[in-house]
Amino acid sequence: MANIPRSHPRYRSLVTRAYLAHQMERGLLVPEGLIAQGRGEAFDYLFGERTTPVARKAERIAAARLMQARRPVLSVNGNVAALGARPVAALARAIPHLKVEVNLFHRTPRRAQLVEQALSEAGVHPVYGVHPTARLRGLASDRSWVDPEGILRADTVLVPLEDGDRAQALVQAGKTVISIDLNPFSRTTLAAHVPIVDELSRALRNIRAEALRLSRKGSVPVEPVPAEELRAQYVGFLLRRLQRFSVAHPP
Repeated sequence: MANIPRSHPRYRSLVTRAYLAHQMERGLLVPEGLIAQGRGEAFDYLFGERTTPVARKAERIAAARLMQARRPVLSVNGNVAALGARPVAALARAIPHLKVEVNLFHRTPRRAQLVEQALSEAGVHPVYGVHPTARLRGLASDRSWVDPEGILRADTVLVPLEDGDRAQALVQAGKTVISIDLNPFSRTTLAAHVPIVDELSRALRNIRAEALRLSRKGSVPVEPVPAEELRAQYVGFLLRRLQRFSVAHPP
């Protein structure tokens, strides 16, 4: 990867970009994944590159939903494997009945194996969905392929960095959908029962921390916050932030 000086004000962002480019060369990511990362990073700028209070609230709800679910599954694509394999593994340890499944839009046997490898090296065992044999109704793409012991039977699915059509198909299949997507206007965010608008690694770490807290507490209450209210609060936060910026930096 490129030699990026730690003194650079965008050091972390540039390191992430270089790492993802390297993973694309290896075959874990596809070029479209880099476009998706850039789009998410742009929204992260707008939100201040931090977890907002409303995202924190959604992450608390997500932790409780995952812990209460009988058959929860965390869906992993190439970007999630590259950016968050370790946080995924840490969350799976915090919620032992949470299964982790590979799901890819641009699916090849090689890419599925690379995602499995990244997850396994991070400590995820077993990894579902490497050789899926079932299909999710309502989808024509390869994202319809699911593991019969994973997403097909799941009652709750955590879908980070998703395609909106699959999030909608999961909802139509009667599953509770928890999303992680920095775009507050995406179809994924609009479809999810618990929309989390936050950067992937931050969100996974926060959900894990809340799950551990709930485990210590011994009870798992679910805050009754409608998805529509969460989405409205994200947009309201963004509008207020843009308004403050426009006043502080007039044209």
